Amino acid sequence: MKKILLLALSIINIFYAQASSNIYDFDLKKPNSDKIEFNKLKGKVILIVNIATKCGYTPQLDGLENLYKKYNNQGLVIIGVPSNDFGGQTPENDKDAAKFCRINYGVSFPISQKYIVSGDKKIDLYKVLIKETNNKEVAWNFEKFLIDKKGNVQKRYLSNIKPEGKTLINDIKSFL
Repeated sequence: MKKILLLALSIINIFYAQASSNIYDFDLKKPNSDKIEFNKLKGKVILIVNIATKCGYTPQLDGLENLYKKYNNQGLVIIGVPSNDFGGQTPENDKDAAKFCRINYGVSFPISQKYIVSGDKKIDLYKVLIKETNNKEVAWNFEKFLIDKKGNVQKRYLSNIKPEGKTLINDIKSFL
C-alpha cells in the first residue's frame, strides 16, 4: 500500500510540475534558428504579443517599437510572436513576417518564428500565459501579456489596448 501511495504522489508531483511551468522554462525559435531564451531574461519585464502582418491592429507594431526604444534600457523586453491563427492574417513564412515588421515598422525587438497561440495545438508558452491570466483562449491578434521581473504573469491586455495607451504604459512602469 505504501508503494502505491508513493507512486501516486510521485505522479501527482510530476503532473503538478508540468502544469505549473515557469516562464523561464521556455525558449522560442527566431526565424534565423537562433533562440529567444527566457532564462536569460530573468530580472527583466517582458511583454509578449502575438502579432500579425495583415491585421487592422498591425500598426500597433509602431507603438510596440516606441515602447521598446523608450523602456528597453530600463529593463523592458518585448517579444513578438507571429501567428496565423486568426483569419490567416500572417500568411508569410517566418523570415518574411519578421522582415515585414523590420522594414515597415522599424521593429528591433525580438520576433520569433510563427507559432500557434490558440486552440488545441497552441504552444506550451501560451498554455501557461492563458492559465495564469483568465483561462480564456487568445481571441485575436495583438493580445499582450505582461510578465514581471520574477517571471510572474501579471496582466493580460486585449487587442484593442494600444501600446502607447496610459493603461499599458503605467503598468509597465510599475513593474520596471
